[in-house]
Amino acid sequence: MMKIAILAPIAWRTPPRHYGPWEWVASLLTEGLVKRGVEATLFATGDSQTAAELVWTAPRPYEEDKTLDPKVWECLHISRVFEEAERFDLIHNHFDFLPLTYSALVRTPVVTTIHGFSSPKILPVYQKYNGSTYYVSISQADRHPSLDYIATVYHGIPLENYPFQETPGDYLLFLGRIHRDKGTYEAIQLARSTGLPLLIAGIIQDQDYFDSQVAPHLDGEQIRYIGPVGPEAKGALLSRALALVHLINFDEPFGLSVVESMACGTPVIAVKRGSMAELILDGKTGFLIDHPGQAADRVKELSQLDRRACREHVEKNFTVDKMVDGYLEVYRKILARQGAS
Repeated sequence: MMKIAILAPIAWRTPPRHYGPWEWVASLLTEGLVKRGVEATLFATGDSQTAAELVWTAPRPYEEDKTLDPKVWECLHISRVFEEAERFDLIHNHFDFLPLTYSALVRTPVVTTIHGFSSPKILPVYQKYNGSTYYVSISQADRHPSLDYIATVYHGIPLENYPFQETPGDYLLFLGRIHRDKGTYEAIQLARSTGLPLLIAGIIQDQDYFDSQVAPHLDGEQIRYIGPVGPEAKGALLSRALALVHLINFDEPFGLSVVESMACGTPVIAVKRGSMAELILDGKTGFLIDHPGQAADRVKELSQLDRRACREHVEKNFTVDKMVDGYLEVYRKILARQGAS
């Protein structure tokens, strides 16, 4: 039986209460591995919930407890898994680049899921450990040409949490962190131009952006901000939307909300950047556009799309089982290579 250590971030609980995409993926994978009979150990915050063995150093997420210094608790958290490395056949890192700097100190192989590059400034770390560890990309679009990858594994979601809705409501939905990258202001402009209601849901990641670009347009009627949405409410919110509006201003590595939306039968109107062309079937499960100004015309064409096709697309490509299958194959490849070396 494989013994796998899953290293989750500690900004949020695993699984998160509302926001925390990396923690959520780490949770879904861990629980999926346990169901497959893998001996998984989750390294996460002390309040995390899992069927696996839980090892923790930070009692709570530092984003939820501001008395915790992120650097201090991240160092303690990461060092814990490497101090226990000999217990495991493999360490699966979901913590970005910092754990790589420990990897040469242990014999246990390390695979890192690169959830995106926050800045080109972090690339030297990935480049240094490119030949001695293993990298998984979460989309083909997010691969960096200077790095080698053992696989691309798309995120998967638990379909049972996303009710399919054949007949939608009349509102557009923005779901994500409130930040320029995510195009909150562009979603507002689309709502204004079409006259449709817009619900905005998500954490405020950039308060200045929210205050200057979002808050002045909130009227409590056509354009409303409803705050972060937890797992229990997310499915209902998505399933009743006319469309998810995803007018991003950056090359998004994946986009969990896009897949969640399609799982409910709700199509997505997205700017064609980053991974969007890998997630959305243009003209079938949504529309890919070159710039936000084209979105209003696509809203008029939403009735032409079959919401059942959106659900079927996710069932075929973006389930937890498919993600677990992908990672199990990665683990087998790595352990075979280690055994041959």
